[in-house]
Amino acid sequence: MVEWTEFERNTIQSIFANLNYEVTGAKALARCLVVYPWTQRYFANFGNLYNAAAIMGNPKVAAHGTVVLHGLDRAVKNMDNIKATYAELSVLHSEKLHVDPDNFKLLADCLTIVVAAQMGAAFTAEVQAAFQKFLAVVVSSLCRQYH
Repeated sequence: MVEWTEFERNTIQSIFANLNYEVTGAKALARCLVVYPWTQRYFANFGNLYNAAAIMGNPKVAAHGTVVLHGLDRAVKNMDNIKATYAELSVLHSEKLHVDPDNFKLLADCLTIVVAAQMGAAFTAEVQAAFQKFLAVVVSSLCRQYH
């Protein structure tokens, strides 16, 4: 079990309370698909992903990015039991979708960049540490089925 400080809990809750899930999710997933093009193989049914402009303007990418952020919201609401919260998603991504578990980390890194850009100077080193700790726990929980 992960121990959360009051600062970490408050920081994570504040970040997610102030996010526009539709914008942030779309930007994070699009960035991941552009920067790490091999991740596109999981989204073959999304249509045109031929270049950065197509990815950024793809409504299916935007919609799935929103789904991802709503999935993270589940972890925010269950910070004391993220592993159990993501047990079914871990099985789905491992056994049905066959997602390379390294891709969760790549998406987490892209989300961190997007959130940092949106928060600007408020994304201090301490805030980043809390945010990345949270995402590391989520990634570990999603990868649990792979071990």
